[in-house]
Amino acid sequence: MQEILKEMHGWMANYMKSFYSDDEEVQQGILIKEKHTGYVTANCIELAKFLNFSKHDTELAEIIGLFHDVGRFRQYSLYKTFNDADSEDHADLGITVIEELDFFKKIPAADYEIVKFAIQQHNKKTVAPTNDERKILFAKVIRDADKLDIYRVLEPFLAQDNADKMPKFIKGKARADVSPDFVENFVTGKQADYRKIRTNGDRKIVRLMWVYDINFAWTMKKIVERGYIDKIVQNLPQDEKIAEGVKNLRDYVENFCKGVCK
Repeated sequence: MQEILKEMHGWMANYMKSFYSDDEEVQQGILIKEKHTGYVTANCIELAKFLNFSKHDTELAEIIGLFHDVGRFRQYSLYKTFNDADSEDHADLGITVIEELDFFKKIPAADYEIVKFAIQQHNKKTVAPTNDERKILFAKVIRDADKLDIYRVLEPFLAQDNADKMPKFIKGKARADVSPDFVENFVTGKQADYRKIRTNGDRKIVRLMWVYDINFAWTMKKIVERGYIDKIVQNLPQDEKIAEGVKNLRDYVENFCKGVCK
């Protein structure tokens, strides 16, 4: 698998660089996605080791991390946006790209199906049902690894003062208020639909709600240690219902990671 991994890393590095642009805004987006790919790949490896995966499965997790956002680059090339709602689901588009790559034929068929399933499910609201427990496991790994790094990507833009500095390809409107349906979702612990984001406040609620979709204590510990929850909460509007949602979320986190989160 090491030789195949080396080939995959080389291909992906060249592929991402092929989208470099003289347009400053486009280049910013490509560089963000390139850096994100590296961090998510590293997160997958670290999480796999935490879960005591075999060497083979750790390498499989690495492949999934490396290619999880491969569709983003074709998405921007075709649609000039990273917004799935305005273009095409980037995970589904990623599967199209992967199916064109000959080196995936060099890995076992069962592994290939796991890679495709995990990547296709990494950005969905919920994981599609399947009786294949390995597919579910690897889908959970990439979903955690991806969310953890998106918190890092968005951290500089969590404060309302910085909302207008957020790149156009990842922002909603800069308004700080939260739409009523997002407030209701937050209080009830129901995942919000990111395609309906209307304000920067909505975006913050969506990211907080991701906490309810974290699968492993390793990931939750990182989120807590890095202060992502607190930084988002500090920049939410003062509202009684939102405060109720914050309390519910903090109680959930405390119960989730008792003994491992500081």
